[in-house]
Amino acid sequence: MALAQLKILSTLEEYLALEREAEVRHEYLDGEIYEMAGESLAHGYICTNLAGQLYTQLRGTPCGVLAKDMKVLSGPYLKTRRPAKGLFSYPDLVVVCGEPQFHDERRDVLLNPTVIIEVLSPSTEAFDRGAKFRRYRTHLPSLTDYMLIAQELPFIDHYQYQDELQRWVLTSAVGLEGSLYIAPIDCTLRLADVYDRVEFPDEEFPDETMETDDAEPEVGAG
Repeated sequence: MALAQLKILSTLEEYLALEREAEVRHEYLDGEIYEMAGESLAHGYICTNLAGQLYTQLRGTPCGVLAKDMKVLSGPYLKTRRPAKGLFSYPDLVVVCGEPQFHDERRDVLLNPTVIIEVLSPSTEAFDRGAKFRRYRTHLPSLTDYMLIAQELPFIDHYQYQDELQRWVLTSAVGLEGSLYIAPIDCTLRLADVYDRVEFPDEEFPDETMETDDAEPEVGAG
């Protein structure tokens, strides 16, 4: 989520018209528009490292990685002149498998992501973990994996939708020796590569992977 809220109530079409002409990015949430904040050095390194790892592993497969300028729509789309419920967001990275589906002929709003990755910051973490994930899992039936990447220490939360359990399961990797496997796209993320060039405080972090199917009470089917 962005930091600066613009005091505007807008329809979805008005937002898209504004955004396609804007020099800075904005997210849309239920009629309100938020200006996207700039990124830290660590955020930039992590996004670049992730894109490089995923591109290399997905090359030649039906899946591809998209950088953070691709919008994703999650929410009911109602063509109305009144501000509509819905979320247009800019995930840090998106993986889409098969034929991409778009909101309209401009092909800049994706409807069928397979994997969404967000790099956390203090101003966005609560929204990324809560309301944003709730909308993603409710309105994006194509989504199988949602990953949250910490900046201040080597730590990744990986939510995977398990068909046999009909619920989202959380796996967390901690420490530069850790790794996470994304089964639907057959990719492995090594934390040492994800955090290449990122400097941490002079602390020791445990190297471990934790797995649970009951890590967040609100996460259920859908």
